[in-house]
Amino acid sequence: MNPIATLYMENGTKIVIELLPESAPNTVNSFIHIASAGWMDHYPIQRIVPGNWVDVSYSGFGKKGAQYLIPNEFQLHPELVPLDSRPGCVCMGGYGEDGLAGGEFFFPLRDCPEHRGVYPVFGKVLEGMDEIRRLEQVETTPVGDFPIAGIEVNTPVEPQVIERVELELHGQTYPEPVKMPIQNLPVTWRADL
Repeated sequence: MNPIATLYMENGTKIVIELLPESAPNTVNSFIHIASAGWMDHYPIQRIVPGNWVDVSYSGFGKKGAQYLIPNEFQLHPELVPLDSRPGCVCMGGYGEDGLAGGEFFFPLRDCPEHRGVYPVFGKVLEGMDEIRRLEQVETTPVGDFPIAGIEVNTPVEPQVIERVELELHGQTYPEPVKMPIQNLPVTWRADL
C-alpha cells in the first residue's frame, strides 16, 4: 500500500494525498522526511496563481531543516517514466540545475505538459480537490518585492493555513532523501524574507 498524507487545513477541510514512491521515490522520501519533522505544520500557503497552480511554499517553509535541494528524480532514476502534471496531481517544485526543492510542493490547476520530466509528480489527490479549487479563488495580493524577476507571485490576503500534516505509512519505513552534493540554495530561502 502506498503512503497517505493528509493535510488538515485550519478551516476544517482536508486534502488527502496518495504518495507515489514507484513514480518518484526520492521525492516521496523527501516529502515524508519534511512532513514527519512537522515543518509543514501551522504553515500558511504562500503562492496562488489562478489557472496555473497552488504553490504551498517558496521559502523552504522558513525552516532551516527543510531548506535543502534534492536531485531531479529523472536524473537520479533515469529508468522512471515521468507522469503527466495535471489537476489532481501533486508535484515538487525546483530550481533548474540546482535541483528540486526538498519539500516545496504544488497542486497544478491545469494540464502542464511543460512540467514533464522537470517537476516530478509524486502524489495524487484522493480527497480535497474542492478545497484546492477554493484556494484558487481566494483573494490574493501581488508580492511586489519578490527577488526573482519574471515570476508571478500572489499571496492570499487572508492566510490559508495548513494546520498539520499526518502520514499513514502502513508500517513501512522510508529513508532520508538523497540530497544534492552542492547546495546552491535559492535567494527566497533567506531567513529575512
